[in-house]
Amino acid sequence: MPNPEQKIPFELSVGEVAARSGIAVSTLHFYETKGLIRSNRNRGNQRRYPRSILRRVAVIKIAQKTGIPLSEIADALSALPHDRPLSSADWHALSLRWRKMLDERIARLTALRDQLEGCIGCGCLSMQECPLRNPYDALGRDGSGARLIEP
Repeated sequence: MPNPEQKIPFELSVGEVAARSGIAVSTLHFYETKGLIRSNRNRGNQRRYPRSILRRVAVIKIAQKTGIPLSEIADALSALPHDRPLSSADWHALSLRWRKMLDERIARLTALRDQLEGCIGCGCLSMQECPLRNPYDALGRDGSGARLIEP
């Protein structure tokens, strides 16, 4: 049973953040190099994170699970302060920002799923009719070879 007189530390070590968040220490270091999170250094030059980092890491994990690229996550989080926990208003702003992107991805995946049965998956990208990867043979006009048509 926890001691009610025991002081809760304001800062956490990298190991404590890893244990609490379920993320490897190396991943936390990686997040830090990408600007997703920040740490301070103590007198012994060891990383120390504010307790609020746990909420930021949770947001990063959720965003990654939805397929949002780390660069987009970093860009979105850069607009938010690092000196306080993310609030419900912050989360609302982030979710609105990502919603359109996710809706577009869902629509593309739904279309792909619905058209998949008619595709033989040849990858030629130059067939006269390939509604999945080369609608109306648009790539055939540019010559032979594979081309990326995703936006």
